Amino acid sequence: QVQLVESGGGLVQAGGSLRLSCAASGRTFNMYTMGWFRQAPGKERDFVAAIPWSGSSTWYADSVKGRFSISRDNAKNTMYLQMNSLKPEDTAVYYCAATPSIGYSVSTYRRVTEYDYWGQGTQVTVSS
Repeated sequence: QVQLVESGGGLVQAGGSLRLSCAASGRTFNMYTMGWFRQAPGKERDFVAAIPWSGSSTWYADSVKGRFSISRDNAKNTMYLQMNSLKPEDTAVYYCAATPSIGYSVSTYRRVTEYDYWGQGTQVTVSS
């Protein structure tokens, strides 16, 4: 069982930066593949980024590639999303998620249905 708590959201102007954190409980955090998703009002929940337990790879949606950076610190049971050059279209509720599945392709970890555990979300609003 894993419990996830996001923090770090807020209001920022276009071009600004934010760093989201996802704190996880549970002794096996380092065995989970972790992901970030976001959901804008009236839209589906979309993949943003994911990172395997080792941190050896990172995967991104095309819309955030080059601007966002995902990382994790297994010693602190925490995952991060550094968001730079933010745009108004990045406005959404951001969720972190965890799955015990490992070793699959990135196409697997882009799917909402692949993840077993979700945080409550943190709001990110980018003003123009």
